[in-house]
Amino acid sequence: MKKWLVLAGAILLEVTATLALSAAIDNPWWWILAVAGYGGAFVALSLLLRLGAPIGVVYGIWAAAGVALTAVIASVIFGEPFTLTIGIGIALVIAGVVLVETGHDTPAAEPAEPAETVKEIR
Repeated sequence: MKKWLVLAGAILLEVTATLALSAAIDNPWWWILAVAGYGGAFVALSLLLRLGAPIGVVYGIWAAAGVALTAVIASVIFGEPFTLTIGIGIALVIAGVVLVETGHDTPAAEPAEPAETVKEIR
């Protein structure tokens, strides 16, 4: 549960930062929120990796949710168009993340010898 909350925080920080970039065109003070949001998002992502979350799944969900939420919220706040093509693109991104996540659950082959070498270094 903790991983999902951290991931949700990373997504919200990234979306906020991206939307702040658009607002910064008219008011440079929004850059502060953009920098803080991206910094916080990357800190949250690194925390997720420390918690043992697989990077492919985490990054896929983070990126897809960020794309989808940014497109929808930018449409509402900034009046950017939300077309059928954009909707289809978001659906394809979500489908791709589902494929990555379900593909991650498949059993992997036995680790190769170099993995043992890395383990010994730690």
